[in-house]
Amino acid sequence: MKLKELIVEKAIVPTLKGVKRDDCISELLDALAKAGAFKPALKSEFLKAVVKREKKGSTGFGHGVAVPHVKTTEVTRCVAAVGLHVAGIDFNALDRQPVHAVFLLLSPEEQPEAHLDAMESLFGTLSQETFRKFLKQARTVADVVTLLEEADANPPAR
Repeated sequence: MKLKELIVEKAIVPTLKGVKRDDCISELLDALAKAGAFKPALKSEFLKAVVKREKKGSTGFGHGVAVPHVKTTEVTRCVAAVGLHVAGIDFNALDRQPVHAVFLLLSPEEQPEAHLDAMESLFGTLSQETFRKFLKQARTVADVVTLLEEADANPPAR
């Protein structure tokens, strides 16, 4: 799955303002709702579901990146938002380091294979040190879009 197909460009937030994990997740949900990915009235339900998922185990997998995600019947295709945080936030990551990039994924509950494809695409790209380094330096939506396009043009070997 191509990242440009998955990530909603209007839901790229180059400067997250929240200082806590849940605040940043909320900002990304706001961006997805504003972009039309789901009905705004569902935001609090999604926030509760994502936070509940985080309590089962952090999706901060280390190297400054987190991929919170939830499956729902309220979306018809996988959609993701990207948020960047210059200072970094505590996401209870596996390596205990601050998270600078958050990729929030919403997947259709009835399409588990699409969810797995999306996660594989995200983790494959985010496991590349060069991508993470340039992502941490990104300051604009255009910077992030360029990185996503480059990642799609040069996918990691699987």
